[in-house]
Amino acid sequence: MPNILIIDDERSIRKTLGEILSYEGYKIEEATDGEDGLKKFSSGNFDVVLCDIKMPKMDGLEFLEKAKIANPDVPIIIISGHGNIETAVEAVKKGAFDYVSKPPDLNRLLITLRNALDKQTLVTEAKVLKRKVSRVQEMVGDSTGIRKIKETIEKVAPTDARVLITGENGVGKELVAKWIHEKSSRNTGPMVEVNCAAIPSELIESELFGHEKGSFTSAIKQRIGKFEQANGGTLFLDEVGDMSAGAQAKVLRALQEGKITRVGADKDINVDVRVIAATNKDLLKEVEAKNFRLDLYHRLGVIIIHVPSLNERREDVPSLVDYYLDIIADEYGQSKKDIDKDAMDALREYNWTGNIRELRNVVERLVILSGKTIALSDVETYVAPKK
Repeated sequence: MPNILIIDDERSIRKTLGEILSYEGYKIEEATDGEDGLKKFSSGNFDVVLCDIKMPKMDGLEFLEKAKIANPDVPIIIISGHGNIETAVEAVKKGAFDYVSKPPDLNRLLITLRNALDKQTLVTEAKVLKRKVSRVQEMVGDSTGIRKIKETIEKVAPTDARVLITGENGVGKELVAKWIHEKSSRNTGPMVEVNCAAIPSELIESELFGHEKGSFTSAIKQRIGKFEQANGGTLFLDEVGDMSAGAQAKVLRALQEGKITRVGADKDINVDVRVIAATNKDLLKEVEAKNFRLDLYHRLGVIIIHVPSLNERREDVPSLVDYYLDIIADEYGQSKKDIDKDAMDALREYNWTGNIRELRNVVERLVILSGKTIALSDVETYVAPKK
């Protein structure tokens, strides 16, 4: 039920508007002047405000200015019997959603109110979507390995030092990279991600450096590469150990000189990019096997951060399970499920071959398939069935 604040020094107006809007299904709260209205506005949770202009202590325009500072997203509809075009224009300039003259036409007021509520709904939905898109997942855990990673990020992030992140698949290497970017001075710039293992070797150079139209058969138009897209920000090279030899040489040059050349071009392009790389391979063994350049390894690994597997930090499992129970409940729009001690102990001792990625999937599976409380029998049935 939408919550409406009516601010007017005339009791009869408040009563009339309140009765009409209550009948229409709105929850109503009243304030006798701008000062009283601002107190209630600041401490309450309102969807729309209806506010008179001429009032003692604080008039409607002053209230409007201060309310927009306190919460700029709440639509405020100005209602006045003393208004003119100039007043209406001034109110809208100060942030009013709309201006309605007294005595208000009921249909016009209800339509304006409905439009204001629609706008408020869209603003709220946009914020939720923005948080979902931009939110960096927390780095959950208090094990020695995770504390060390957090401390390293705090020291390294403010610099432009290149970082090489190592660890098994699913341990959260990408999350470490995101937090380095988030805590760096480049966090207002882009973070561009490239999965080197997912791109065919013949296309990796075009993906990283771009190409000119006609540079090869399928190059029907110019393409901007990931290095250029990340200019002023961070380039995350995931699974860098799978990069082709030709691409390795060009990446090395880009790191050494701060320049790249598009495929099929002869003009250098300056780029200002911080490179963070990640791999699940032992790059020194890849160097011995002639699959990876030693000079590139040293360029990428100014700082090396190793992310331990989940089996190496089992003490973090309860915190991670609780965190994902919160996240999944929020995503599904339902209450958070409880988990009993025996079930949690079983999850702690489970062999997490897929690491954090597997744990997240397991928690979601348990939320969907278990009852109100996740029990040991649920873990045995849906996670680790007995043979």
